[in-house]
Amino acid sequence: MITGGTPERSCKGRSLGQAGLLLAQDLTIGNRLRNVSADLVPGKISAICGPNGAGKSTLLSALAGLREPDHGKVLIDGMPLAGIASNERARRIGYLPQTGEVAWNLSVRHLVALGRLPHGDAGENAVSAALEATHLTEMAERPVSTLSGGERARALLARVFATDPQWLLADEPLAALDFYHQHEVLAALRAAAGLGRGVVLVLHDLALAMNHADRVLVLDRGRLVADGPPEEALSAGTILQVWRMPARWMGDEGRRALSVG
Repeated sequence: MITGGTPERSCKGRSLGQAGLLLAQDLTIGNRLRNVSADLVPGKISAICGPNGAGKSTLLSALAGLREPDHGKVLIDGMPLAGIASNERARRIGYLPQTGEVAWNLSVRHLVALGRLPHGDAGENAVSAALEATHLTEMAERPVSTLSGGERARALLARVFATDPQWLLADEPLAALDFYHQHEVLAALRAAAGLGRGVVLVLHDLALAMNHADRVLVLDRGRLVADGPPEEALSAGTILQVWRMPARWMGDEGRRALSVG
């Protein structure tokens, strides 16, 4: 049984207003994605779910402008993403891959400060806010090599926060975190959405998606098979169709638990 809850803490930050829509139009990439379209709304948390090999990471990287589709396009603020200069794109879209590498043994603060490179400034306030949002302030001067896997995952997420992007795209950002830090990071992501940022997460944990996302996109073998509020997109029928397991949701809204079998 998998359980989840609703975070209530928020991080400090300035209001961004409503960033522009992030649109995927008929995206096809090899046999990984097949004619996937979605209009992603700022100020909300959207979760991309699906079994292994469904195309989740491929879709996220395409939305970040890191994978060129064979067909279709991605637009932000009505402009084709492919036509935006790379530095400007990096300011607008913060992307956290599933496995983040750290090439040098920097301090946590210096690692997070790399998120300011697209802006060409130190952004000390943004760096401090990112450290606070990910509960790393007390570890700021520690070398990255001394961090646990979960601490390193939070430091890499803080680097994305420090960029102060319109859109925050993260591939399995909770996978290496313990229960407490999963919910603290979700609180920080919810706060980011509350400031008008768009947040798009790849999640394997269906209960976390059900309880924390505003919208869920379900992929299966490269196709978008469900898209809507979590209670609709992650219905028992969809779970049976896509994950091929009988399941039912229990508990109150925002605190659903998934019983399988």
